[in-house]
Amino acid sequence: MIRSDLTRRLAEQNPQLYERDCEAIVKAILGRIVNALEAGDRVEIRGFGAFSVKTLGSREGRNPRTGEKVDVAEKKAVHFKSGKEMRQLLNPEGEAPEAKAARFLKVI
Repeated sequence: MIRSDLTRRLAEQNPQLYERDCEAIVKAILGRIVNALEAGDRVEIRGFGAFSVKTLGSREGRNPRTGEKVDVAEKKAVHFKSGKEMRQLLNPEGEAPEAKAARFLKVI
């Protein structure tokens, strides 16, 4: 699902809102998540998961074309860990895949 799909689905589920309002809501939420991660904070959405920033240390890599050794600088990356409820939705025990997908789409 991409941002425009999320905006469209939000507008469909809330007919009292204009699509441009839904777009502003999605943009605001994602913007706040980005701002928090830039500040080094952890963002947790209960039942969904948690976003955090991990530092990947410098290392020695290889140029795939030439095989030459290359120094890769330290960098930061976003890490996502799904919440317990999300994992249970995605991996229910003994449930048919069709029922699992229908239940997941109902949540979204």
